[in-house]
Formats: sequence, C-alpha cells, structure tokens
Amino acid sequence: MMQPAKKNFYTPAEALQKIAAFCAYQERNQKEVESKLREYGLDEDEAGEIIIRLSREKMLDEERYAKSFVRGHYRHKKWGRRRIVQELKQKGISDYCIKSGLKEIDGDEYYQNLVDVLEKKDRLEKEKNPRARRQKIQIFLMNKGYEQDLIKLALDDLGKAPEDDSE
Repeated sequence: MMQPAKKNFYTPAEALQKIAAFCAYQERNQKEVESKLREYGLDEDEAGEIIIRLSREKMLDEERYAKSFVRGHYRHKKWGRRRIVQELKQKGISDYCIKSGLKEIDGDEYYQNLVDVLEKKDRLEKEKNPRARRQKIQIFLMNKGYEQDLIKLALDDLGKAPEDDSE
C-alpha cells in the first residue's frame, strides 16, 4: 500500500518563491493561489500578504485571468457565454472581471463556433426522428453554454426546422 504523500510546509519566503513560479507558469486566480498557500501551511494573514504582493507585482491579476480563461474556453473548448460565466463565478471572479473577460469574444467567431459544434453534433447524432433530433442537439448546445436564441437561429440556418419532416 502506498504511503500518503508527506505534506510540505514552507516559510512565507519559501512559499512566495514557489507560488511565484506557480503563477508564472500560467494565469491563476486568487482562489487557486490562496488554496495552494494553505496547502503550504501558511495561515490566512501570511497567505493574504503574499496575495497582495503578487497582485502588486502583477503576477496575480483577476481581470487578466478572466480574459485568458474566456479566450481559451471559447476558442479551444468552444464553450458558450453562459457556461464561461458560470465557471468564472464558481472560481470567485468578480462581475467586473467577468464582463471585461467576455469582451474577448468576437461575435462572428462565436457564432461560427456554435455552427461548428452544431454541425459536428449533427453528424454524430444517431436519432432519426427530426423533432427529437433537433431537441437533442439543442440540449447539447445549451449544456455547452450557448444562448437559446442563437441555438434556434443556427438550427434554422442549418435547415433543422422542427416542422421539417421531409427527411
């Protein structure tokens, strides 16, 4: 049986070095950094001081984090706005930073993502009944975080009208 990993505790100076490298590797948010510092055995005050210092030195920036998160998740994972907002809220990002992050979304590219995801799902969907098929695709796209009105628009553009029983 494996031994549980021994917890490492660091002095605030050591923790600062480690957490600076953690932040340098990729954008982080305050919640992630705080929980990492707690794992390092720092108390709330010590963790708070390090977070303030990282923010001052621009190594920790919630607005920059939100923008980076939005870009990555709408470009690569092809998520919709609703899912992105929900995820950022769960990460404790402020409404201001979320709004700022959402400005990274290009409307045309966003709609094209929706169409791409829809077409891929349409190719893979096994449901034969047109009405049930449309509904399944719609639910899938809503789970990806796309807005109802855009989904309807894209389905109509693709010729997946609910009345279209000619297939």
